[in-house]
Amino acid sequence: MPQLDYQTAFHLAPVGLVLSRKRIIEDCNAQLCAIFGVAPEALLGRSFEVLYPSPVEFERIGARIAALMQRQGSYADDRIMKRANGELFWCHVTGRSLDLSAPHAAGVWTFEDLSATRRVAIELTPREREIAAQLVTGKTSKQIGRALDISPRTVDIYRAKLMRKYDTGNATELLQRLLGD
Repeated sequence: MPQLDYQTAFHLAPVGLVLSRKRIIEDCNAQLCAIFGVAPEALLGRSFEVLYPSPVEFERIGARIAALMQRQGSYADDRIMKRANGELFWCHVTGRSLDLSAPHAAGVWTFEDLSATRRVAIELTPREREIAAQLVTGKTSKQIGRALDISPRTVDIYRAKLMRKYDTGNATELLQRLLGD
């Protein structure tokens, strides 16, 4: 019978796992590589930025992560990420910092591919992707504004743009489309 240890558990976990330092991928498992369609050598020693749709989203989400981790010690969200072939997909991301005072210094992250139940069917801007990711959590415009450090009115403007892009008549229909129903 093979030995079951932490190293084996890390590499055989059914979710993508990453150990990071200063937002650089120190180690990752096979499931993460399968999710993003890349070999481990292409990720080790690289910035998480390679997994994001744009540098803007990498920076904005990174700032949001740091603030929340300092308060809570962990972070979780559903967001749109990018595979090595350029395909955008919904991903559930969770992370825990090893040091609350320096949230990006060292951490453990999980990635779960949500594309089987939620598709990215329409081209969205980085800000639209951020708003969409917040909308699917059921947050109000005020809560989204606080989370993204923008006004609730700006959130409403982007929600209206998303409704036009998804050809929906109300927020409930938009949510159904975003969730892939």
